[in-house]
Order: sequence, then C-alpha cells, then structure tokens
Amino acid sequence: MPVNKNIVGIDWGTSNRRAYLIDQSGACLAEHEDGQGMLAVGGRDQFGASLAGLLDAMQLPADVPVIMSGMVGSASGWQEVDYLDASVPLTQLPQHLAAVTDPAWAGRATIVPGYVYRNGASSDVMRGEETQLLGAVALGHRDGWLVLPGTHSKWVLLRDGVIQSFATYMTGELFSMLSKGGTLSSMMGGDSADADGFATGLNQAARNEPLSNSLFRVRAGVVSRAAPAQQAAATVSGLLIGAEFAAAARAAEGQGIAVIGSPALAARYALAAQHFGLNCTVLDPHAVYCTAISQFLKA
Repeated sequence: MPVNKNIVGIDWGTSNRRAYLIDQSGACLAEHEDGQGMLAVGGRDQFGASLAGLLDAMQLPADVPVIMSGMVGSASGWQEVDYLDASVPLTQLPQHLAAVTDPAWAGRATIVPGYVYRNGASSDVMRGEETQLLGAVALGHRDGWLVLPGTHSKWVLLRDGVIQSFATYMTGELFSMLSKGGTLSSMMGGDSADADGFATGLNQAARNEPLSNSLFRVRAGVVSRAAPAQQAAATVSGLLIGAEFAAAARAAEGQGIAVIGSPALAARYALAAQHFGLNCTVLDPHAVYCTAISQFLKA
C-alpha cells in the first residue's frame, strides 16, 4: 500500500456502516456513518455502487485506497474471504488482505479477513473485531483480555499480539430478540441502564443459575408485582452481560480486562467488571479503529 496517500477504512457491519479517512499517523481527517450495512445493500452485485456512493458522500476521489472489514467479507457480503487461523499474529493482517475481485474496484479496494479459533471439535469466528484488535495491539495492548461488546460480544485473550483464544456471546442479539418478541417484550420498554435493575441481573448471573430460568423469573417478578416493570429491561441486560462475566471472569482474575466499545456500552461493562471484581480499562473504539487502519498504510 503506498505510504504517501491517505486511506479510507470502512467498518461494514450487518446493519450499519462507518467510514474514516485516515492519514499515516492514524489521525481521522473525515468520517461518515450510515445505515447501509450488509442487509441494506440489496445483494452482492450492489456493493460496488454502494461503495461509490459512500465515497461520493464523503467527497473523496474514486481512486483513494479502501480497506474494508466486517460482514462485507462474509458469505452474505460482497465476497467471501477465508478466515485466518488464530495463530497468525494480528500485526500480519496487512499481509493477508483479500483484493476485491469486482473489476471496477480491482487494485483499489481490499477486505480484511476474519479469524477462526479452533479448540478440539469446537470453533469460534470473528469478522471486524480483528481490525479493532490490531489497533489495540498498535496502541500497546499486546497482552491480556480484550472485550468487544455488541451484538456478538467477544472475549479475546492476547499474548504478545497473538490470539490465544476467544469466545463469542450473543448478548446484544438476544437482548434485541427478547425486546421485539416473546413473553418479555411487553415489559422491555424501560431504561435498560437502570442501575438497580442492572445490579439485580448481575447478582442473579453471578449465582450461575440457568439463564433461561433467570429470564423467565424477570417476567414472574413483574406479573406477581414483586419487581417493578420499569426495571425489567435493565435486569435482562444485567443477566445477559452478567452471563458473559460469569463464564469468563475467573480466567481474567488478576489480569483485568480492556473494553473496546461505545461510551454507554463500555460503561455498563465497566460496572459489570467491578461487580465481578475485575479491573477494567476502556478504550475508545474510534481511536482504536483509526489506529488499526493506519497500520495498513505502513505495510
């Protein structure tokens, strides 16, 4: 990748898309966010036009180099890019970019591969988070636990910039599904950040009770008038986030965690970390992503 040019980094997710114009130092010169995620594009043959529209909206020349990460490289995205084995150091990501095969974008647009972690007969995968992890490594977070909350939350253990293991929790997706349908949905209109409700969920999760039973008892508490309905959403949030910590906190004990997430979500994870006795550092996701994209300029 030429070192005398800026570069556009695009975090192309399922529902949303975020783009940043980055210089060699990692500074963000311009940014753009829209709802043109993978599901909104309208088909594999529409990604090229969607990318052209994005660059036009940012008033950027069509020949600017583009690095894309996330679901754009999935089987349902622009083109499927094979996963890298977790043993490949994050700093080697720039050597494994996949060129976009669309003739209109050949030589200008590339896709960052995701990672697969295999543990015996089981596997876990990530797409998009690997780019944030590269940024975290470049910022000095080469060892320890990094947590990336969201639709599919990731708990990742790094050793000298190499992924040792990671686990995915469908926390955000489950919260969304429970909010939109099922017996809990009518009770999920309250503030999901309510401190008392969130603490209630964390306390229940810390007891390692079956999650499906704990979720039903949120409903039971409301209909029996033993718990206020306005706290139900926060209790469910605490249960789901707490389930992550109940599963992973023992492994992170004595090391703490670094969370890469939006301020609101990172604050919630920091509260959960405190509840489970873990030190927590919060990293700004925009700074982490911009730093990651700058690494591709240096390659």
